[in-house]
Parts: sequence; structure tokens; C-alpha cells
Amino acid sequence: MNIVTLKILLLLGFLTLAPYSIAADDHDKNHDDHGHDESGHEQKGHEEEVHAEHGHEEADKHEESSHEEGGHEHAEGGHEEDGHEEGDKHEESSHEEGGHEHAESGHEEDEHEEGEHAGHGEGGHEEESIKLTAEQMAVAGIVSEAIVMKNISEEINAPGEVVLNAYKTTSVTPRVSAQVVRRYAKLGDVVTAGQPLLTLSSVEMATAQGDLLVTHREWLRVKKLGRKIVSAQRYTEARVKHEQAKARTLAYGMTSKQANEYMKIGDASKANGSFQLMAPQDGTVIKDDFILGELIDPGRVLFVISDESVLWVEAKLTPSQVQLVSPGNSVLIIAEGKKFSGKVVQVHHALDESTRTLGVRVEFSNPDDALHPGVFVQAKISSDNNAPALAVPVNAVLRSPDGDWMVFVEKQPGEFEALEVELIRTVGGISVIEGLQAGTRVVTQGAFFVQSESAKSGFDAHNH
Repeated sequence: MNIVTLKILLLLGFLTLAPYSIAADDHDKNHDDHGHDESGHEQKGHEEEVHAEHGHEEADKHEESSHEEGGHEHAEGGHEEDGHEEGDKHEESSHEEGGHEHAESGHEEDEHEEGEHAGHGEGGHEEESIKLTAEQMAVAGIVSEAIVMKNISEEINAPGEVVLNAYKTTSVTPRVSAQVVRRYAKLGDVVTAGQPLLTLSSVEMATAQGDLLVTHREWLRVKKLGRKIVSAQRYTEARVKHEQAKARTLAYGMTSKQANEYMKIGDASKANGSFQLMAPQDGTVIKDDFILGELIDPGRVLFVISDESVLWVEAKLTPSQVQLVSPGNSVLIIAEGKKFSGKVVQVHHALDESTRTLGVRVEFSNPDDALHPGVFVQAKISSDNNAPALAVPVNAVLRSPDGDWMVFVEKQPGEFEALEVELIRTVGGISVIEGLQAGTRVVTQGAFFVQSESAKSGFDAHNH
């Protein structure tokens, strides 16, 4: 091989290796951008070694074949194939680097989400309290007090039955034999005192009315003449007969007003025995056991009128339980899902022979006519025995959104938290609770306002 041929081969090898050297430099630069400097340099050095070996092999082939142009083309073809292989390797490396970056990005997103969740979890406890300003507390009248153990009377549970208040109930009955002519009221009507209920006709009343009219006229005549003209005996007899006739009509059922009106008119045709029975009190007609035209005997109950705004409960207690009850003790009456407050007014002293129990009479208000006689109830009677217990005002205990009982505890001035408690019982205006420690500050006034504010925050009451 001569010197000229050697120079030509070296020049061809340099021209062939120059593009790949530039590509390798670009490849190294990309690797530097991704933080892979060392890998890029190693790959570049490897490529240079490969191309140098390939150039020597091509030179040897040209010497052996002595075909300069054919060897040149063969060398170019070989280098193009090697370039494709290097491009494929470069793409695979890029994919691997991209996957590595994607994995790292995914890990960063997961850590970010976990951090957010952790932040929410830490802030959850702060949402469980409600903070109010001093101005809000003053306007709403919020008062908190430290609860303490108090002596609360124990309860006696006893069955009972609602009965009429006998002191607010009257019966309407005729005092003479009479026939029902007309009625003005019926069962369930609300009547007022002095309101006509029915008209009766009686022979005895007719006689009494006639006597009243005669004696009244005689008395007016004697009274006009005076004691100077008539004897004292006649004067006295006339007055006595008049008063007796009037009393008789009143006893038979006429009112004093009706009798006076009758005497004032002085019409003899009115002495027909017709008269009206009036309502003796305000109340509701709860009985009207008669029909028109019926002949009624004296003492027959035609109407029963009662004021049902105040009723009684006859509770049945054992003799040992009665010893712990006194008039005035508070009572909680439970009937048909409703609660009524009452008090003991009387304690029976006669034992019921059939049940061997003693009756305790409880009086309670019956607003809106909610209960009626005959309804069975459960009576919770406060006994004379006292026991220490945690007690708060009734308005301090509220229902939580899930239906449990709760109170608002003051954690620090102006900051309140809802805690669930167990409502043991209610005695008068006091609620006995469990679930808190003595000394805990509880909202005793204005709890409804605090509850409305807490509802805006959307947290539930719970116990720690």
C-alpha cells in the first residue's frame, strides 16, 4: 500500500466518524440536562472506539480487494447501519429516562396528596368547637356555669289513669219530675256559666210558679199598706209565704234571675211549669244522656260539664312507696308520647282491696285538650329521698342532629364544644345527666343560640 492510498483511507474514516461524533456530543449534552453526565461521556467514548475499529477493518478490506471506490461505498453503508443502531439505543435511553421522571413525578403527587389529607386530619379537631365574641354572648344572653353534684330526689315509677278533676266538674240534674222539651247543648260543646242547656216542663214547677205569683202580689199589697194599717201577723205571713214560694221555684230548678223576671212580668199565663236548666260553670259537655220528650226523674244526670284544662291522674303505689311521697312533690306524666308536668295534691289512705295499692292523686295542666279521662299513663313521682347527682337546667340539654342528648361545654372563654350526655331523668325544671365530670362549665342559658351557630359549622357532637 502506497502513501497516497493510506492518506485517502484516513481522510474517508475521518469524514465518516465526524457526524457520529457530533451526534454523540448532542447526546452527551442531553444527558447533562437530565443529570446523567457520566453516562453520556462513557457512551461517547464507546462510540468513538467502535467507529475507529470499524475504520481499520474497512481499510484492511480496501487493501485486500484493491477496489477503492467499492470499499468506500461499503464503509459508508456500514456506518449508516451503525448510526441506526445508535439512534435506536438513544431512543430507548430517552424512554427510560422519561419513565424515571414520570415515576418521580407520581411519587411527588402522592406525597402532596398525603400531605393535604394529613393537613385536613389535623384541622378536624378545630372545627369541633364554636367561637363567639363577647358581643354575641351578651346579645344572646349566654351563661355558662360549672356543674356540681346536687341532692336530687329519687323517682318512683307508677302506672296511672287520667280522671276528671272532680273539683272542676258539675252535674246538671232536675229536682222535680219533668219532661224534656228542648235542648240547647250537646256532647262536646264548650259552654259558659249561665248558658241555657235545655227546657223542661213540670207539673210541680207549674204549681210553684202559680204560688210565687200569688204570694208576690199579696206581699206587694201588704208592703204598700204598711205596718200601721195591717196587723203584724198578716204582714209577717205575707212575707213568709212569698219567700217560701220563691225558694220552692229555685229549688225546683229556676234561677233567681228567672224567678225575679217572672215576678216582674206578673203574667199568670206563664205559670205553665216551663223552665230552663243553665250551665253552672265554664267547661265542656262530656255527657248528655237523654232524648227529647223523655220524662226525667229527680236526680237524673242530664249533663256533665267539666273544665278539662286541669285534670287528675290516679297513680297506684304500694304502701311502702306511698311513705316516700308527700303532697307538693313534682310528677312527670308520660302519655301517648307526650310529657306533662304535675304535682301530688292528695294521697289516699284507703287501700284498694283488689290491687292492694294506695292511690296518689296528681294534678296537671292539660293544654290544648291533649288528654282525656280514661287514658293510661306512666307517672314518675319525685320521692322524699334525695341522692347526689349532676343536674343542669332543662334548657341546657338539647337534641343533637343524630338524635342524642348533648350539652355545650365551655372549653375556654368564648369557645364552646358540643358533647353527648346521657339524660337520666327530668325533675321539675332540672335535668339529671351523666357523662361529664363535676366542675365542667356548661352553657345553662342561651344553648339554643350556640346550637344554631354550631349548625353553621356543620360538625357533630361527640364524646372524647
